[in-house]
Amino acid sequence: MSNKSAMITIAGRPNVGKSTLTNRLVGDKIAIVSNKPQTTRNRICGILTRGDTQFVFVDTPGFHKPRTKLGDYMVNITRQSVSSVDGVMLLVEPIANVGAQEEALMEELQASGERVILVINKIDTVEKDTLLAVIAAYAEKMDFAAIVPISAKTGEGLDILLDECEKFAEFGPQLFPDDMTTDQPEIQVMAEIVREKLLWCLEREVPHGTAVEVNRFTERDDGIIDLDVTIFCEKASHKGIIIGKGGEMLKKISTMARVDCEKFMGTKIYLQTWVKVKENWRDSDVLVRNFGYRDE
Repeated sequence: MSNKSAMITIAGRPNVGKSTLTNRLVGDKIAIVSNKPQTTRNRICGILTRGDTQFVFVDTPGFHKPRTKLGDYMVNITRQSVSSVDGVMLLVEPIANVGAQEEALMEELQASGERVILVINKIDTVEKDTLLAVIAAYAEKMDFAAIVPISAKTGEGLDILLDECEKFAEFGPQLFPDDMTTDQPEIQVMAEIVREKLLWCLEREVPHGTAVEVNRFTERDDGIIDLDVTIFCEKASHKGIIIGKGGEMLKKISTMARVDCEKFMGTKIYLQTWVKVKENWRDSDVLVRNFGYRDE
């Protein structure tokens, strides 16, 4: 039973590896990952109980310049997530040049007064001696509680990172049960897994214009789960792309999603998927809220 806890936000530009890091830290797939920016739309909590400390990692959407109502929502969630926590991890690329998005985020963080650990990710992609210049470039801009180079992909440096996070922990009651890895409802995890497969399988703008809604999530007596899912897209032409020739693309997306959903739930899943068009839903406050993207 833990008697200390630390709530730590993971912030950074889109595609820097925040969700990969969250999943790696908690040892479970709770946040979706893709090679496309702005994959995460909601605030997701990953939970790790280590010794007498429980860590709650808040994975946030990438900090970017919003172009739609959905984009506004994602940036607001990031702003809210860096206030009133025990600390923040600022995740950056191993590049010895502080980008405009990092500058803007550091300004927000300095204004919030939160303690910040600079986490230099993707160190498996560069020579180690180049990291000194990266550390120097960032240290000049802000006073960090610690600077830790890591690879979320290989796990290198994560023990050191957790030791630094432990310094933020406060004594108090445990927030979640020991065996819990996320605060997300199972239905939301299932919907996000389907959306991840859309991001992996589809090109360019199509997957960003999709939302996923679970219409049925029921468990049979033998433990099998019936999962009915609707994929919403913005244009009729996108619907054709998602379904694919002879339904092949939708079949591929559904099969990949079912495998991951079964891994997460630990049971067999019978998945049915439909595709519907809701034109320009990302620019509608009502539809953005209807699809579960709410600021509170």
